[in-house]
Amino acid sequence: MDQGIFVPLMLGIIEGLTEFLPVSSTAHLLLAGHFFAIKQPATFVVLIQLGAILAIITIYFRKLFQLIKDALRGKKGAWLFVLNVGLASIPAALAGVLARDFIQTIIYESVLVISIMLILGGIVLLIVDRMKLKVRYRDIYTYPWHLALIIGLFQMLALIPGVSRSGATIVGSLLFGTDKRSAAEFTFFIALPIMGGAFIYDFYKSRDIILNSSVGVDIAIGFVASFIVGAMVVRYLLDFVSKYGFKYFAYWRIIIGSLGLLFLLMGN
Repeated sequence: MDQGIFVPLMLGIIEGLTEFLPVSSTAHLLLAGHFFAIKQPATFVVLIQLGAILAIITIYFRKLFQLIKDALRGKKGAWLFVLNVGLASIPAALAGVLARDFIQTIIYESVLVISIMLILGGIVLLIVDRMKLKVRYRDIYTYPWHLALIIGLFQMLALIPGVSRSGATIVGSLLFGTDKRSAAEFTFFIALPIMGGAFIYDFYKSRDIILNSSVGVDIAIGFVASFIVGAMVVRYLLDFVSKYGFKYFAYWRIIIGSLGLLFLLMGN
């Protein structure tokens, strides 16, 4: 049945709102699809993230352009940051390629797993947000390489829907000495290679489905929506986190995860 433009538009808005918040955009998209009978292939969830990627590039264009200039000029700080982004991206990228089919065909279908991960992740985020941790790093451009690698290992956990990529990296960052603002900002930058790589890989694997059906149009609609909404989130998130921390996102995760379990029980 044709679902029109409303469904991909709504999913794109959800993606843009949740991608950079520590609440798991994938979990929100999958739960919305399950409980509202929205039919989209699993690859749709990955491919509309392109809009969120471009949102980061748009907001941070000047910083990215300056970073490229500094790297080309051989500035040590710029190359260290590029190295850190790469190190933080490698673990999840490798695991994602190896486990893609299992994740999208098995775990993506488990509302129980997604809901439990939302709740557990919310509890962990709430605990870490309230901990009195010693801050040693406040500037993402001076993170040491070993910290970037540790954050990358935490990012691997986000392959499980409901964990949240930004949530996992933020928790890892805070536990190993960063402040809340730089933890959120670093997760923006390491999203570029990991999400960009996931987009390219999934597009290649699903190119026949995308190019020979209406799915391609749906993805384009979802992409535009996620770009517009994602840009607004990126623009204001750091100030919000600096002022309020992550507790409200933790509460939201627990609420959504609990609702997921409730609807699952009612359905059974």
